[in-house]
Amino acid sequence: MNPAIFAHFNGDTIVLDEPFELKTNMRLIVTVLNEENDEREDWRILAKQSLARAYSDDEPEYSLDSIKEINPDYEGS
Repeated sequence: MNPAIFAHFNGDTIVLDEPFELKTNMRLIVTVLNEENDEREDWRILAKQSLARAYSDDEPEYSLDSIKEINPDYEGS
């Protein structure tokens, strides 16, 4: 699992808020958070963007008939 690392821009460079070893040419994903949002809203936006990348608009709908084994602890409808 890839870690989420908080950072800020000091006017010149991006500065990590906590120590983390970055290797040369390590690939990064940078998400710019809106200053007006609180942190909870920032996480919601990031999660929404991540889900949008994971699932396309043409994902198939799966019916209950496609379930092979029912989860007896599931309380949903």
